[in-house]
Amino acid sequence: MFTQLGVIGCGLMGGSFALALKRAGLVKRVIGYSKSPSTTERAKKLGVIDVAAESALLAVSGSDIVLIAVPVAASEATFKAIRHLVEPGVLFMDVGSTKRDVVDAARRVLKERVGAFVPAHPIAGKEVAGIQNADASLYTGRQVILTPLPQTTAELIQKATDVWSAIGSHVLKMTPENHDAAFAAVSHLPHMLAFAYFSSVVKQPAGKDFLSLAGPGFRDFTRIAASDPTVWRDILMSNREEVLKQSQRFRHALDALEHVVRSGNVEALEDLIRKASDARAGWQMNAPKSSR
Repeated sequence: MFTQLGVIGCGLMGGSFALALKRAGLVKRVIGYSKSPSTTERAKKLGVIDVAAESALLAVSGSDIVLIAVPVAASEATFKAIRHLVEPGVLFMDVGSTKRDVVDAARRVLKERVGAFVPAHPIAGKEVAGIQNADASLYTGRQVILTPLPQTTAELIQKATDVWSAIGSHVLKMTPENHDAAFAAVSHLPHMLAFAYFSSVVKQPAGKDFLSLAGPGFRDFTRIAASDPTVWRDILMSNREEVLKQSQRFRHALDALEHVVRSGNVEALEDLIRKASDARAGWQMNAPKSSR
């Protein structure tokens, strides 16, 4: 049981974490801060937070657990705003979709206090953002990746593991570097492709007519193209080296498909499709439920 949760960034992710802890009876009080006072007031009216803080520092004051739920590009500024109250024994976590840049910012700003920080990435979300979409069940059955630093205390790593597990998440641990390489492949590049592909359709002269004929497959493939632009701008830029590596791999695979289509090699085309189809079917059978 925590006495007070401080939430910095009262949006979908921070709000859902607060509701999840409340529902599980893990926290007595939630204090929240957002740059927009109207956001924190709305969070209070919705019962997501109990008290609206006037600054990030005041959200940390008196809290024994703090969740930083701001865009990854704002991580360093947030650390600077709260560093004077980053104390041993208080659990500080984030929810950023990239980890190396957040970890580097924490090292630069927090220095010897960085051991209080447990970087986290919950593999959860919606295409709609905002505190009004906060959901106590958002993290239930979902994976949460922890990327602790060498300086992170074992006690806080365990505390972070316990709190995510208590709200129904499956906790994994990896290095920030491995995290960013993996998620460039399975999350960041797919979003970039969805943005590019949907744009390529809608910008055609007959794009609107094409969209009127789109079926379930098109909707499934392009669903993530409706994701929050600000969030994904920051993610793609902060992890651009790994994303561009994966983009090149995709480009080679697409080139191979285009080559056999252009050459009319039916057997080679079927072979490439079958290999991908079999690999996808095998993954589907063995993937964790939260990855499907």
